[in-house]
Amino acid sequence: MSRRAESPDELVARAREGEARAIGRLISQVEDGSPVLRDVMAALAPYADGARGGPHIVGLTGSPGVGKSTSTSALVTELRRRDLRVGVLAVDPSSPFSGGALLGDRIRMSEHATDPGVFIRSMAARGHLGGVSRATPQALRVLGAAGYDVILVETVGVGQSEVEIARLADTTIVLLAPGMGDGIQAFKAGILEIGDVFAINKSDREGADKVRRDLRSMISLADRPEGAWRPPVIKTVATEGQGAAEVVDSIDEHRAWARESGELERRRVRRTRDEIEAIALTALRERWGSVDAGNRLDGLAHAVIAGESDPYAAADALLED
Repeated sequence: MSRRAESPDELVARAREGEARAIGRLISQVEDGSPVLRDVMAALAPYADGARGGPHIVGLTGSPGVGKSTSTSALVTELRRRDLRVGVLAVDPSSPFSGGALLGDRIRMSEHATDPGVFIRSMAARGHLGGVSRATPQALRVLGAAGYDVILVETVGVGQSEVEIARLADTTIVLLAPGMGDGIQAFKAGILEIGDVFAINKSDREGADKVRRDLRSMISLADRPEGAWRPPVIKTVATEGQGAAEVVDSIDEHRAWARESGELERRRVRRTRDEIEAIALTALRERWGSVDAGNRLDGLAHAVIAGESDPYAAADALLED
């Protein structure tokens, strides 16, 4: 049966009522770069709910194999126990064929799939560096407008350059595990600087106490101004739900500190600046991809090669156009 295309306003209204299908369709429009995306964002804008503070965005990152999905599921269970509505964006590696997420959300966190207070969505990274999807910031706007209290963003997996989650989240949780060299890796990758909470998962294994001592030692050596947040290091066993309550307590404590210190507002302004800049740069690239602009760019490139101009002057000319 054919179905009348719903307007962005209609979809947003249904999403505000908590209808998972409408929320999913809005996020699909964000991921696909729908022609009506501008209208969707305009329809969502009145529900940013800045007065309430909006949802608290929690990023979870860590090396592959530390148990990010299991830890996310354990945190969802604890947050629901506290009667909070939870959204989950699980950023997966992309299929080389379809560009879609390789892992399914219901397979990963099936115990929450039927809970009306939980919305879980897998998003494909689609080659975007930083462990998150390019569409993640606007997907967060969809979930925020739908009234979720906490949004968990689980990244693909952290590497030495994949620390973008810290620019996206209000609170960043770094997951580590014993026996994976994670103490040293955390120091090398700069993870020490981005973590607001460190969770040592699989802490029932040998070596967990050493990882905890090493992390605490590195944190104590970090040059932090007076009154700065000191990240806690928590031992967890996600498969058993152990430590989840302590992690959620630490999220609450960090949120209170960030709000009082002004750090929460600074992070949200930075996140929104990044989002606006990314949209503007995408629009510029699309314009430069047109035939006329492409010819103009080719001409500028030839001028630079011939020594008639330099790259900075050529870039200035392109921007003036």
